[in-house]
Amino acid sequence: MYKVLIVDDEPLAADLVQEYLEAFPDFVVQERCLDGFAAMKHIQQEKPDLIFLDIQMPKLTGFELLELLEDPPAIIFTTAFDQYAIKAFEANAVDYLLKPFSEERFAQAIAKFLAQPKHMQEAIAALQKDRDHGPRDRLVVKDGARIRIIPYPDLIRIEADGDYVQIISEKGTYAKKKTLSHYEKLLPQPLFMRVHRSHMVNVEKIDRLDPYGKNDHLALLKDGSRIPVSRNGFSELKDILGLS
Repeated sequence: MYKVLIVDDEPLAADLVQEYLEAFPDFVVQERCLDGFAAMKHIQQEKPDLIFLDIQMPKLTGFELLELLEDPPAIIFTTAFDQYAIKAFEANAVDYLLKPFSEERFAQAIAKFLAQPKHMQEAIAALQKDRDHGPRDRLVVKDGARIRIIPYPDLIRIEADGDYVQIISEKGTYAKKKTLSHYEKLLPQPLFMRVHRSHMVNVEKIDRLDPYGKNDHLALLKDGSRIPVSRNGFSELKDILGLS
């Protein structure tokens, strides 16, 4: 028996998925959620095996929801927007259903799910690592039981901290079990630059660059932070900031 969650802000679209699932008695719909916040709470508590997930939704997009999940279940995307399809398939998501989809096409998606391993952590991890999911202008992070949305202009820097990173914003600091390489791919450049093996900065938050030792430099940020800058990082920053 497979536990199913339907996440879609369009009730008619959710109705269609639920109707098509009636032909598959091994699949039981646990819940239907209209937004990513409700979906995340349900996933954490009930741990469904499969999610039918819309991408463009209010509050949180489908991709932002996945970003918040540490152990996501298998995903079948359902969306009216085809610009995400190639990246979803490249990431080995179970399937991608473009609305409006037929019952036959839906059955093909179910067959793909049954042919895949029950848990798709590697596929979803690859999906999360791909930065080209369409326009993004914010990060989403968990802060205890709360979800914080950090617009890019409020993001100051990101610092490696063992198996985690510290995300420092105008309104607080948040730990996340990710790598700097993940954010190097995710965040737009040259606005965000990896200036050191352990540091990324929002270039607009840099106040000045100071010499430090013989060949090293420090970036002095507007919040008072002092960030080491590697030789390669300094060379790139000079070009971006227009320094001679």
